[in-house]
Amino acid sequence: MTGSDDSPAVSPSDSPTPSPSTPAFRLAYVPGVTPAKWVRIWNERLPDVPLTLLAVTPAEAFGALRDGAADAGLVRLPVDRDDLSAIPLYTETTVVVVPKDHLFAEVEEIWASDLAEELVLHPLDDTLGWERPPGRPANERPETTADAIDLVAAGVGLLAVPQSLARLHHRKDLTYRTLNDVPQSRVALSWPAADEAPDLVEEFIGIVRGRTVNSTRGRRAEAQKGQKQPRKDQKPARSSGAKQGGAKQGGAKQAGTKGGARAAGKGAAARKGGSAGGAGRGKAAKPRRGRG
Repeated sequence: MTGSDDSPAVSPSDSPTPSPSTPAFRLAYVPGVTPAKWVRIWNERLPDVPLTLLAVTPAEAFGALRDGAADAGLVRLPVDRDDLSAIPLYTETTVVVVPKDHLFAEVEEIWASDLAEELVLHPLDDTLGWERPPGRPANERPETTADAIDLVAAGVGLLAVPQSLARLHHRKDLTYRTLNDVPQSRVALSWPAADEAPDLVEEFIGIVRGRTVNSTRGRRAEAQKGQKQPRKDQKPARSSGAKQGGAKQGGAKQAGTKGGARAAGKGAAARKGGSAGGAGRGKAAKPRRGRG
């Protein structure tokens, strides 16, 4: 998947407040990631389990998972696999944010080499993991992406970010264009490493992977353990009466098709012959007059 979900972000207040006796699922998410679609599905499938959202910065995300503040998180790769598990979800398009009157605003996409003479800002919370950012570096790195956006609006430089962050920090005086030949940001679902993912985490994994209600693993699957499930290749048993009745109906149907067709054919032949014979058995035919 390329790009990001355009649905509006869900604030923590949109989720039900759990009571002390009700289990809850706590989901952290970093800027630009919009969990709204998955939260809606969660609320439909597990209305008795509140989902609490926790907005975190990229620097805070992994700490929230390690110290137990969140059960899982929508984060940006890479993830330290020593103590965290992760499954990639999608890859975002990288764009360059420019003023609307900039020359780059006249084209649909540009390449990293096109930035060679441009001052390109590289904020401290950058998520693209550059080996060497394109363009000319600024004397100082902005503290945050939001700070870098303000500098772009002031005409100080340009900024390369994942597309979702360009949308998040949208301004009327700025626009963005696709940037090629550069790193891309990958969004993943992460949770504390364990031999087996916790039950509610498994439920959320099923949702983000698009599993249906019947195929979702987790507490629903646990509840179904021990219940005898019919084999896929096993047909439902029929009662003897229904079987005999079905046989009779089948015989009647067959008689009404092939046998009926034969009978109808014979009847038609009989009627045709009967008509000829009937004419012979009726009034005597008048003798033909000879030519004299």
